[in-house]
Amino acid sequence: MLPIVLSSTSIYRRQLLEKIGLPFTCASPDIDERPQENENPETLVIRLSHAKATALHRDYSSHLIIGSDQVCVLDSKIVGKPHNFENAFSQLKKASGKCVTFYTGITLFNSKTGNIDTRCELFDVYFRDLSETEIISYLNKEKPFNCAGSFKSEGLGITLFKKLNGRDPNTLIGLPLITLTEMLIRQGINPLTVCS
Repeated sequence: MLPIVLSSTSIYRRQLLEKIGLPFTCASPDIDERPQENENPETLVIRLSHAKATALHRDYSSHLIIGSDQVCVLDSKIVGKPHNFENAFSQLKKASGKCVTFYTGITLFNSKTGNIDTRCELFDVYFRDLSETEIISYLNKEKPFNCAGSFKSEGLGITLFKKLNGRDPNTLIGLPLITLTEMLIRQGINPLTVCS
């Protein structure tokens, strides 16, 4: 089995990948993640997940390298990480009563053979009508300032929603494990049958 590398420093992606029980290491891809002019969300996350996976080729030349990237889209606009209370409040106020779509690109790169498998997974989050008091209380309790969309669905953020729609709830956190498992199986690695 080729060793697996997660091309990310995200603690959330690392925790997600640990769920499937395969050994892996993490490394920073150190790429420019800025969107290109007029780049749509799907094209952006596919390009960046591919770039993250292939960026580690020199240091990991006989590995399976996982790259992933995610953006949140509200009212046809990409919404980034808020970084502070004021921006997070504004994001959640705009999202109140609306559907927000997450686009997550995932790439599995076999650096030994050059095989590249890339997909984009979508996940819709339908927000309840939120009062300003609810938004302020949520932000003070969970402080999701480093999360796109200004919430943590794996925590108290779940109380902000009326419905979730998508193939894999892990996609919402940043790493679609169902798709990744399919990719790994195509590379001959089934998490259920690998000897530990």
